[in-house]
Amino acid sequence: MLKEEVDVEVRGIGAGGSGIADLPDGRVVFVPRTTEGDRARIRVERIRPRWARGSLVEVLDPAISRVNPPCKKYAECGGCQLQHVSYEDQLTWKGRFITDALARIGGLGKVSAPEVVPSPSRLRYRNRVSFTLRRLSGGHVVAGFHALHRPAHIVDIDSECLLPHEKLSQTWSKLRAGWGKSAELLPSAGRIRMTLGLSGENGAEVDLVVEGGRSGWDGERLFKSVGAVRAIWHRPSENKSAGEERDRMILAGGGVLGAPTPTFAQVNDEAAELLRTHVIKCCTSALQSNEQVALPAFPIIDAYCGSGAYGSALASEGLSVVGIESDPSAVEQARASVRAKMAQHNKEFGCFEVQEGLVEDLLPALLPAEVLVFNPPRSGLHEDVPAQILANAPRRILYVSCDPATLARDVKRLGDQYALDRLQAFDLFPQTAHVEAVAELTFRGVAQ
Repeated sequence: MLKEEVDVEVRGIGAGGSGIADLPDGRVVFVPRTTEGDRARIRVERIRPRWARGSLVEVLDPAISRVNPPCKKYAECGGCQLQHVSYEDQLTWKGRFITDALARIGGLGKVSAPEVVPSPSRLRYRNRVSFTLRRLSGGHVVAGFHALHRPAHIVDIDSECLLPHEKLSQTWSKLRAGWGKSAELLPSAGRIRMTLGLSGENGAEVDLVVEGGRSGWDGERLFKSVGAVRAIWHRPSENKSAGEERDRMILAGGGVLGAPTPTFAQVNDEAAELLRTHVIKCCTSALQSNEQVALPAFPIIDAYCGSGAYGSALASEGLSVVGIESDPSAVEQARASVRAKMAQHNKEFGCFEVQEGLVEDLLPALLPAEVLVFNPPRSGLHEDVPAQILANAPRRILYVSCDPATLARDVKRLGDQYALDRLQAFDLFPQTAHVEAVAELTFRGVAQ
């Protein structure tokens, strides 16, 4: 059956954005660029004992939800997964991704699909974007995103991508034109990753971080050739000795202070603000509903706090918050945010203390708390954290998750001690299969 063409009826969309269908031999097949309701001709590209992966050959009868993707490189580029699905149906499916994970992995049975708050912008919403550059034989250079069906290959992208902010796309085009025919103005050796991020007041400028190649690269030449970025940082690929600064070195635009656009910041400012407002409202409501109880010194713990988006906003409401973050650069940014907001709010500012370290190391000493906010990476909570929570249980947990599967796993680890009271989702990444979920959990057991 490998490489054969088969006609299938697509019965759903998987968590990765691929359509789900059944092969004649009973295997489930995942087919990118198809959607529920499509009747399609596919080619079987890979076979495993219980599943297969296919590629779309032709849509024989399109689903009602199918639309023409706006990007002309969508068929070959792996950067997006859902441009062929109407935006309303994208939101519906993202809600189902969450409830399916909670039922299948979390063992919660039937959970009502959450409302998925749409992004104010469906295109041109990214304030940060990363491209991969590879030098081919003969001096040819390709720079863009990984290919859909051949991830080791790079799809060359100039200004075609519709997700980055217009200013980032314009800057990327200028960089491509300015680094030379064989990219001789970029670091030598190996694959290069280039991240552009909006910076400065109101995102009026662009920072560039270049990763890969040898140290000692002269970024000033590229800076002068392009003239479209505020500053350039370089992160060489070779290992650094213990204790040495990972880089953060400004190679060009030396008058700029601070670090480049942080990788832990949300890439969709407008949608992230909606998410942040929701989290703040949930935290303040939780405290107000329990005003008769004596609160600990820090009633709110902001774990995996990043650069302090939630903690500093809560402190601006006059609340006391302690944050935990392991990334030194993020801690620096969070503390800088505290200083700025203290100057802005004066006596109205509460307290936001940021502690540097791993959540699993610092959390036990900070519990108990009234509200525990989690915003972990895609890998979810460290395996020790659920037991630490149950040993000194906070009354309310607010779990912000970018991966429904790890959210479901962690909710299951908390067992029946916590009830899932509310589920809300936000579309921070339109046209992709990613979704941000917020689960409100209330303690209903006895601390172990």
